Amino acid sequence: MKILITGGAGFIGSHVVRLFVNHYPQYKIVNLDKLTYAGNLKNLTDIENKPNYKFIKGDICDAEFIQNLFATENFQAVIHLAAESHVDRSISNPLEFVITNVMGTVNLLNAARYQFQKEGATFQKFYHVSTDEVYGSLGKDGMFTETTAYDPHSPYSASKASSDHFVRAYHDTYKLPVVISNCSNNYGPYHFPEKLIPLAIHNIKNNKPVPVYGKGENIRDWLFVIDHARAIDTIFHNAQIGSTYNIGGHNEWKNIDVIELLCDIMDQKLGRPQGTSRALISFVKDRAGHDLRYAIDASKLQRDLGWMPSVQFAEGLESTVDWYLNNDVWLQEVTSGNYQNYYEEQYHKR
Repeated sequence: MKILITGGAGFIGSHVVRLFVNHYPQYKIVNLDKLTYAGNLKNLTDIENKPNYKFIKGDICDAEFIQNLFATENFQAVIHLAAESHVDRSISNPLEFVITNVMGTVNLLNAARYQFQKEGATFQKFYHVSTDEVYGSLGKDGMFTETTAYDPHSPYSASKASSDHFVRAYHDTYKLPVVISNCSNNYGPYHFPEKLIPLAIHNIKNNKPVPVYGKGENIRDWLFVIDHARAIDTIFHNAQIGSTYNIGGHNEWKNIDVIELLCDIMDQKLGRPQGTSRALISFVKDRAGHDLRYAIDASKLQRDLGWMPSVQFAEGLESTVDWYLNNDVWLQEVTSGNYQNYYEEQYHKR
């Protein structure tokens, strides 16, 4: 089977690519990534020379390129992760999110549809990876299920909700074999340091203020990224066509509690007096349309397919801190932008 994984140089995508390349040597994995600021091929140096792996630089928003790519490579499946994903950036530039997350997804769906409908077709599955943010915000009680009504509150979540609707519409209209998953907040190695946890680790390490929106009372369900990759593997291979699965870590934490725990771990790892890092916490003006609480009910995934998160939050957070402290060169290159030269140095000349 030849599988296209989009956004495979990003945070979650690189973990999915690594899992599939290492666990399924019988598959040919093609990683398509535009290499925007969030795409980093240095996330994948350990598998870049594997015989069942191929990287292609390209833009899912280029319809002609996507059509030609599908015609040339004859994919049997797609795992679609490529997306603009940072809420703050969506507030300042919503159109970019519409173009990538909606139009880019539709370009892929069209190419997959033509592949699926042609004579002698071998196309089997279009797996769309989405977010719990499409469901909106919860109060103190309740959890998101697969039947929760969509209620997006940011340009980012609205663009992902739209892409979900298009995926389902292509299944209903063209019988395209699709599955969808909606995940909670991810954390772990290779996370670009603009999101809460890696930003805080970077700032604490460098004795810089750690910004926290509002009073830090927003609640998120945290999922270790390797557990998410495992869930994607499980859903890809076992989910019924047309189904949707929520993926959650069963780890609800207030943002301020996350940051305070992270500060204490960092003090311990860096040999600083306890409380040193907490002094860096800086409360800033709350983000527009900031959802209060997300909570995922992943019982359907556990019941139907047997997946459960394997990493508890405190354990995963300490492991994440260890990874960042042990990979200082990676972090320096990401924050400086030097990582963006790697494609030209390693791939362009091939």
